[in-house]
Amino acid sequence: MLERRLGLAQATAINMIDMVGIGPFITLPMIITMMNGPYFLYAWLAGAILSFVDAMVWSELGAAFPKAGGSYNFLKEAYGPNKAGSFMSFLFVWQTMIQAPLVIASAAIGFSAYFSYLIPLNPIAAKAVSGSVVILIVLLLYRKIETIGKISVFLWVGVIFTILWIVAGGISHGNFLGPVKHMNDGLTINYAFISAMGFASVKTVYSYLGYYNACHLGGEIKNPTRNIPRSMFLSIAGISVLYLAMNISVTSVVPWNEAKDSEFVISLFMERLAGSTAAIIVTCLILWVAFASLFSATLGYSRIPYAAAADGAFFKVFAKLHPTKQFPHISLLFLGGLGFIFSLLFRLSDVISAILAMRILIQFIGQAVGLILLHKTRGKQSFPWKMPLFPFPVYLAIILWAGILFSTGLKMILAGIGVIVAGTIVYFIKAKRNGEWPFQETGVSGQPLDKLTDISE
Repeated sequence: MLERRLGLAQATAINMIDMVGIGPFITLPMIITMMNGPYFLYAWLAGAILSFVDAMVWSELGAAFPKAGGSYNFLKEAYGPNKAGSFMSFLFVWQTMIQAPLVIASAAIGFSAYFSYLIPLNPIAAKAVSGSVVILIVLLLYRKIETIGKISVFLWVGVIFTILWIVAGGISHGNFLGPVKHMNDGLTINYAFISAMGFASVKTVYSYLGYYNACHLGGEIKNPTRNIPRSMFLSIAGISVLYLAMNISVTSVVPWNEAKDSEFVISLFMERLAGSTAAIIVTCLILWVAFASLFSATLGYSRIPYAAAADGAFFKVFAKLHPTKQFPHISLLFLGGLGFIFSLLFRLSDVISAILAMRILIQFIGQAVGLILLHKTRGKQSFPWKMPLFPFPVYLAIILWAGILFSTGLKMILAGIGVIVAGTIVYFIKAKRNGEWPFQETGVSGQPLDKLTDISE
């Protein structure tokens, strides 16, 4: 059985190091290119707003159902454990088995890309680096959760130091507020701007993902009804300020029309400020950040198949815990192994869009709708954390996520739907064989027979 050993500081650190991976460093030039103007900062603000709004949904659900697996439990409870909830939660786990390794692969590929600033890599060597990073992460995670909590805080210190150094460098340069003063230069609110905001927000939202990681570790968080919501809002607030400050700092030294064409924009920034040695040091710190994020993401995702399998809703092998260290080692090895393969096969830009397209319908929109259903069936008294202005933030989250999904492009949307269709087929085959919803037999009252048996006992 999982033990509650992670406090608020550790939960927040796990969230933050998951959020600040290689994402903000490699997407910065992408976002400027898409916006093609000094107003690219609005895309980072949009990502922060969506994260805050969506965190309200996660907070209500995470505080009410603090178990390992996060969205798996939320979807099951929202749509009914003996009804469509078994289908929705299965689809989530099914998607996780694909998109979680994609997240792992994206961090590893980004790590390899920035590593090439230090040592130029040919395509084969780049794949070797990304694959080796995944293997090292799995080895580090192969231990008890309290040890992992200490490692997380240690890695978090490096993450914060790196960003603060970048921000301090821009301030010392003397033109820190320049990008803010000119962020509206040439700005015209029209269809082209709105479209650019949509495409750019796909990348910024990717850079904010991870604020909910504590929910996946709900069974290992102390005082979860308080610490899970607090860890998310603290994470988003801190990272939002750091992201904006970092972008302002970098473009105060490297003008936006030059930064958009730089593959190693942070390294270029530091080289101009303090020379090549400082550029090498900051590149090493960025690699530290990417490694820390990969560590946190793999940790959180490894608990999802375990939670579903322990609940009898997924393949039983994933329910196994390590005999002495008490962590889901089969789940960790499977996701890590698939992440290793994906890191060798895919390009980073495609992986980023695929991650979002695959998750939005079932996980983000699905659980937002599920929260509304839970309020109707159980009442607001069932939620220890109360959302301000409910249900308006939920509707806003659904609208914003739908816009992000549209912006990933038709190819990625179809790929995401394809994964859902495949999962639906597998679920109904399994459900028919095992007599699960919608094929379970019901008693006179209309409840499943296994439920009636539980009541009679």
